[in-house]
Amino acid sequence: MTTDHKDTSSRPKALVLGGYGLIGAATMRALSQAGFHTIGLGRSRTAALASDAQAEWIIRDIPALSVSDWKTILADVDVVVNAAGALQDGGRDDLKAIHVTAITTLLAALEGTKIRLIQISAAGAHPEASTRFFRTKARGDALIAARYHNWVILRPTLVLAPEAYGGTALLRAAAALPGVIPRLFPKAQIQTVHIDDLTQAICMAARSEVPAGTLANLTEEESRSFPELLQAMRSWLGYPPARWSLPLGQRILKPIGAVADLLGHLGWRAPLRNTALTALQDGIAGDPQNWTAAGGSPCRSLTATLRSIPATRQDRIFARAFLALPLAIAVLALFWTLSGLIALADVASAAAVLSDRAIPHGLAAPIVMGGAAADICLGLGILWRRWTRPAALSMIALSALYLLASALVAPDLWGDPLGPMVKVLPGMVLAVMVWLLMEER
Repeated sequence: MTTDHKDTSSRPKALVLGGYGLIGAATMRALSQAGFHTIGLGRSRTAALASDAQAEWIIRDIPALSVSDWKTILADVDVVVNAAGALQDGGRDDLKAIHVTAITTLLAALEGTKIRLIQISAAGAHPEASTRFFRTKARGDALIAARYHNWVILRPTLVLAPEAYGGTALLRAAAALPGVIPRLFPKAQIQTVHIDDLTQAICMAARSEVPAGTLANLTEEESRSFPELLQAMRSWLGYPPARWSLPLGQRILKPIGAVADLLGHLGWRAPLRNTALTALQDGIAGDPQNWTAAGGSPCRSLTATLRSIPATRQDRIFARAFLALPLAIAVLALFWTLSGLIALADVASAAAVLSDRAIPHGLAAPIVMGGAAADICLGLGILWRRWTRPAALSMIALSALYLLASALVAPDLWGDPLGPMVKVLPGMVLAVMVWLLMEER
């Protein structure tokens, strides 16, 4: 646990579940500025410290907490903000566990207390929604409304912030494509909300300026089609209108979603998973009437939101790097896996390259097979989110070893007109790029 050494005895205490996510991190900052002693709760120490190394953190897996655990954590807490969530089941996420089971246990621990519970849900949450994300969100909301007394449920539409993760990062990336803009879901209507409008609403609820039992969408009043949103984001990034429009229909999006779902089981929270595609196709919209009726201020429009977050050079670089990173990983996985398979397909020819250059014949074949196995392992390993950085680092090291060995054993290969050894260097740089750009959310 990271500890804040300031005097916190006189300040109300707020616990933020998922305090290092996009909404959670902004909530932590806003509540601290509003005078709360703020504590974050999440399962990743690395992500927590990267979000705010000076904040106070409790590092626990939220769905695994028992009622007894919650009661200990909730001691002296005045407000709980649940900003924890996941978009789709995958290698690291279980929707029922985080959206339903964890809330059930938390509610049992809250029984008999006066703690204000603020649930960050999602516009579109409904028991019969088209995706499991919205259905499990709705189940969690219903549990809170039925079993507790001091609650506020906020349902934001598409949240825009200076930071970008997942879907909002992909939105920027799609808007930044050189010369072309994708055209998909032309009939879907999208509404947005500025992160500051959301955190202001959370602070109001935390100060009990919003009545208990309030369930409200947080959103601008205007809506627009998804292509119009992309055009607005492209203009915000400072790029001229795209010369070409690339239509993307279901025949293209379905296999993309299937691949993204598969990557989800390898630990990737790919923004093009089927849940996200379905949500976009259905539209992201809500009615702000309940929020204004509860005393809240109207949320700013998309135009006002983008004006308040001026795009910088860093935003433009990030937008294009967001697309470059998965492309680099895919190329490295293909290159290393094929390299190993090609060597195994003709071990004798590969071994001859070594035995013709003073390597004993009995050692040449095992060296080839060992190297091929290592290549395949690294090519497949880089696809698993947990091992991407170690695999990239290992690719750099193994490439350096190959270059050194070739310089000692087969220096003539460096003068080969096709440049087989020189071509290793761009692959090393690509692996360096992946190693540098990978970070935990």
